[in-house]
Amino acid sequence: MSKPLFIDDAYKRDASADVFAVTDEGGIILDETIFYPTGGGQPGDSGTLTWAGGKIDIATTVKGEGGSIILVPAEPNPLPPVGGQVIQSLDWERRHRHMRVHTALHLLSVVIPLPVTGGSIGADKGRLDFDMPEAPEDKAELEATLNKLIACDFEISTEWITDAELAANPGLVKTMSVQPPKGAGRVRLVRIGEGENTADLQPCGGTHVRYTSEIGTVRLGKVEKKGKQNRRVYLHLEN
Repeated sequence: MSKPLFIDDAYKRDASADVFAVTDEGGIILDETIFYPTGGGQPGDSGTLTWAGGKIDIATTVKGEGGSIILVPAEPNPLPPVGGQVIQSLDWERRHRHMRVHTALHLLSVVIPLPVTGGSIGADKGRLDFDMPEAPEDKAELEATLNKLIACDFEISTEWITDAELAANPGLVKTMSVQPPKGAGRVRLVRIGEGENTADLQPCGGTHVRYTSEIGTVRLGKVEKKGKQNRRVYLHLEN
């Protein structure tokens, strides 16, 4: 099992680690990692690994068996030795843009308070699918409200609840298609705001910015009809 350092500190850009194993396909498993694996609509991180006498580019990161996190090399170059130490470095610009989009999508689910049926995060844009039979009447007003929430500069924090507490509060789960992971005994919540000024609170295992002001101005793009009752709403970073 790889310790996911990004859970407690999404801003750690570099870290040392030991190589725990190498997969048959050439993937690298570290004992602990800052690289986020593809999941929850968020792409896997990219970056580099360096060690004494070697360096390799990481194209993406995926989940493996037993809680392992697999770093996937961009090219079939020589791999670091198992048991050896490496320095892992994120493509920080890409990761931070994912964080900005991810937090913005949580706020989008606030200004469009409908069940979420899917979603995807990119470096420049993201989207949420909603159980929305009719298209929004005033997209410009939704965009203005969303940017006002972002400008409030809410702090983003995380907390943990038990599986039983989540089961007793099903309203915390906004996603219909993806349920938060259960069975580990606890579930991570991401809170935007604080106390009575909480704008959003929902289960999430992804990475987020510390303050909503880091998101910057966003623009709502096209709204696509996806099936009888689903609408896909795109969100774009303006810078």
